[in-house]
Order: sequence, then structure tokens, then C-alpha cells
Amino acid sequence: MFAVLLLLCLSATVKDSSSLNLNFGANNVIEIFAVTNNDIANNTIVTDDDPPPHNQAARMARYITHTSNWGAMATVAVREPIVGFPFANIFSLSDGPVDQSSGTPYMYISPWEVSAHDLRQNNQTSITMSLAQGNYCSKMNYDPEDPRCAHIILTGTFVKLTRESEEGQFAKKSLFSRHPIMPEWPEDHGWFFAKLDIKNILVLDFFGGAVTVPLEEYFNANPK
Repeated sequence: MFAVLLLLCLSATVKDSSSLNLNFGANNVIEIFAVTNNDIANNTIVTDDDPPPHNQAARMARYITHTSNWGAMATVAVREPIVGFPFANIFSLSDGPVDQSSGTPYMYISPWEVSAHDLRQNNQTSITMSLAQGNYCSKMNYDPEDPRCAHIILTGTFVKLTRESEEGQFAKKSLFSRHPIMPEWPEDHGWFFAKLDIKNILVLDFFGGAVTVPLEEYFNANPK
């Protein structure tokens, strides 16, 4: 019965593919929704080790950046009827292969992506990542809003990378090693590599409020 219902749902979706948002590619309905267990399993987890102590904010920030496979990126919307409003969207991220943290979040996105339209007009953005994305907070029985379930907010500018450049190739290695399904995404979507050029780092990892981590301290910190 479940299989029949699933086929009916897919059939209805394909018939009405013209109503899909162009950001998701009306000609690739099956590619978009057919996610296998392998796709999920291959989204490489860096470590299940506990995070650094809360009084080492730079290390905590680097740890969260490196262990996060995705984050929420905020832009300023350019679409009606929400022009000028904050707009948050989920993106797959990587700051490097499992054994090579750089501290810089890299992305692989399409110009069709809804947030890409915002970034073309204003490339200032923030990315939020949290320990709640892993197992630590649930293991400790911390609510995602509990300060001990640390999260970071990286603010900066969105920069498109030249694929053939040294950094573009590092971004490719970083993302494809952590998200092995990416090379199979539809070729006609114009995918490109990009990074967040970090200008400010906020860390909330304990009671008493968020702290700002200097950039030099952040990039010099050991994420382990």
C-alpha cells in the first residue's frame, strides 16, 4: 500500500512539475526527491568527540565550523513581498576535508538558488552553526537554545570562487569529500564554489552572553 501511495504522489508531482519553483529544476523532479540511505550515510561526520572547554572560545568556534556539514545562512531578501526582510536558508558546508580544517566555510550553490538572488545585490551575510547539529547536546540533554549547546555566528561577505584557482580546487576537495553526492547534482544548474570571507565571529557557549573572537585567534586555533 505504501509503495502504491508513493507512486501516486510522484506521479502527481511530475504531472504538476511546471508549478515547481525554478530554483529546484522542474526537469529533475526524481533527482531532487530520490534520496537514498547511501546519500545520507556518505555525508561524512568529522567526529563524535566532545567539544573544547567553553572558556576556549576560538577553539570552540573552529570546532563547530569544522564539524558542521551544514548551516543556516541569512541574507537580505530582494523578492516581493519580503524585500528588505532577513531571509535564512540552509546550505551544505565544509571548511576542509575531515583531516584538514581551514576555518573558512565553503559552499557549492546554483545561481538559481533563492538566496543567490539576494547575494547578487548584497553579498553581506551571516552563517549560524550549532552543536545541536551533532549528538553532543542531545547526549547532555541540552536544549538547542541552552548556551551550553554552543553555537556560532560568522558574519562576512559571500565570495564566488574561480573553479580553476587554488582555493577553488580546495573548496571542491573540501565539499566533495564531505558531501559525496554533490558531483551527481544536475550539471545544467550552473553550480559554483563560494566561501564566506569572515569579518566577525560571535560565540555563545556558556552563560553570560556571547563573546567576539578575534579573527587571528580563530584562524590560529586548533579545532580538535
